[in-house]
Amino acid sequence: MANTTVAIAIDGPSGAGKSTIARALAADMGFVYVDTGALYRTVGLAMLRRGIDPHNEEQIVAVLPELQVSLGYVDGTQRVFLNGEDVSDHIRTPEVSMAASAVSALPPVRRFLFDLQQDTARRQNVIMDGRDIGTVVLPFAQVKIFLTASAEERARRRFAELQEKGIATTYDEVLSDMKERDYNDSHRAAAPLRPAEDAVFVNTDGNTLEESVALLKSLVEERLKG
Repeated sequence: MANTTVAIAIDGPSGAGKSTIARALAADMGFVYVDTGALYRTVGLAMLRRGIDPHNEEQIVAVLPELQVSLGYVDGTQRVFLNGEDVSDHIRTPEVSMAASAVSALPPVRRFLFDLQQDTARRQNVIMDGRDIGTVVLPFAQVKIFLTASAEERARRRFAELQEKGIATTYDEVLSDMKERDYNDSHRAAAPLRPAEDAVFVNTDGNTLEESVALLKSLVEERLKG
């Protein structure tokens, strides 16, 4: 990776606030925000729409060449496209979340999206969040952060987010899905969720968004100076 760009990797479990915090931090620092989870969600959505079991590697590999997943930015906000269709508002349901967890465990899917993620970081300063950014996608990122919070706190946040969008579910269902995804993500064979050896741990329990963004900005600036 070129040394002329700066990469900040933010990893952590589902619902830890990675996307919200990383998006706000990127806007504050003038970096490009890359939500890699949205890419896997898009592949998961594609499989659900085609009636393909998101665990069926053979069928998924067969249709990957037919998928074009790309990132775009509208008024500075990342949007994700599936074969030209903006699916940003269709990929946040619990069903798609579980499908994303399943497809992200498959090495062919990870290879399919790997180049897109690295190419984005080669071209511009980025804050990229996901599950394996600091360990696999951007191992040479200048700053690596592992963002976490309790499962209960993360479920409360995700439940509130889904309620705002009018998506019918219950807190107990969201918490159950959260714990299942935590287990799946940390136990998968391909690029499991784990902190990079040089990552800084940040727990956001009880923090407001503003407090978390300020904390990460201070941490990033300190690391970049060092």
